[in-house]
Parts: sequence; C-alpha cells; structure tokens
Amino acid sequence: MQRIGLFIATFGYLGFVPIAPGTFGSAAGLAVYVAVRSTGSAAVELSVIGLLFAIGIWAASAAEQCLGGTDPGPVVLDEVVGMLMTLALIPVNLTGAIVGFLIFRVLDVVKPWPAGRFERLPGGLGVMADDGMAALYGNLLMHGLIWLWPGQLT
Repeated sequence: MQRIGLFIATFGYLGFVPIAPGTFGSAAGLAVYVAVRSTGSAAVELSVIGLLFAIGIWAASAAEQCLGGTDPGPVVLDEVVGMLMTLALIPVNLTGAIVGFLIFRVLDVVKPWPAGRFERLPGGLGVMADDGMAALYGNLLMHGLIWLWPGQLT
C-alpha cells in the first residue's frame, strides 16, 4: 500500500522531476483544474478538491514512510490540490490561470501565517494543510484581483 500511496502522492511520479517538483505539481494542478472546470459543476469541483485532499493526507503519510523524512520533495499532490483550491469556483481565462499559478507558488514558498504552522501537523495532514492554507489565501487574492480589474482575469 505504501507504493500506491507514493504513486498517488507524487502524482504518478511527476514529483521525481529533478528540478522544481513543486512547480511541476502546480502546473499539473492547472491541467486538472481545466478538466474539472470543464464539467461546469461547482459540486464536482468542490468534491474533487475534497476527495483529493483526503486521499492526499493518506498518500502523503505513506510517501513519508516510504521515502523517509517529513514532507519529502517528491510529494506534489499537495500542489495539485493547492492549485485547484486557489482557482476554486473562479472561471479564469488564460491570464487569470497564470496569475493564480504565480500567486499560489509564491504563497506556497512564503507560507504566510498560519500556513507555516500547519506544516508542523503530523504526517500527511501537515503536508496537505500548509498548501491548503496558502491556497485559501490565493483564492482570496484572486477574488480581490478580479474585483479590482473586472474582465481581465475571467
């Protein structure tokens, strides 16, 4: 089961790219966002986010056991979910998707309070929760930018 968890947590081993795995994971999150958003259903969008977050807790815990250490670099499912959360329920255009991507990457690295503290939670919960908090901030920033510049990002 640990190997399955590792496969899921690394998003099909995408997390093993040698340079910037988190950025690649976030880019994969954009692709998943496009697929989920194309359903046109808010319920599907929110369900996918919730399901992937829950699976991510288990998978990240398994990956930590398999790879050793806390929040190993190859675990990128948290970035995939983070991108989905950053753009959740926002029908962005290409510019908006790029802005959301950049906002999430910055917030994921900076980890504004309390995201950095969430990283200390045990196992996969800590792996997923810090990115989830950064993504929540990203979603709020996206809403603010859309309010400031209507029609530019959607």
